[in-house]
Amino acid sequence: MIQITPHMRILVAVEPVDFRKGIDGLAALCRQALASDPFSGTLFVFCSRRRESIKCLTYDGHGRSR
Repeated sequence: MIQITPHMRILVAVEPVDFRKGIDGLAALCRQALASDPFSGTLFVFCSRRRESIKCLTYDGHGRSR
């Protein structure tokens, strides 16, 4: 479960993302397109091309990406 805190940054990608990408592909997208570190504790939100579903990526600080 992702716990959202009042000080957590949330970045939403406005362009749709290929949902075949795994964690590594989304992390690379965070670095390149959003110019942000995927291991910073920020919550990244991505949407599908049809905008019917979302994927969220965050790093919990304990070696696990979700």
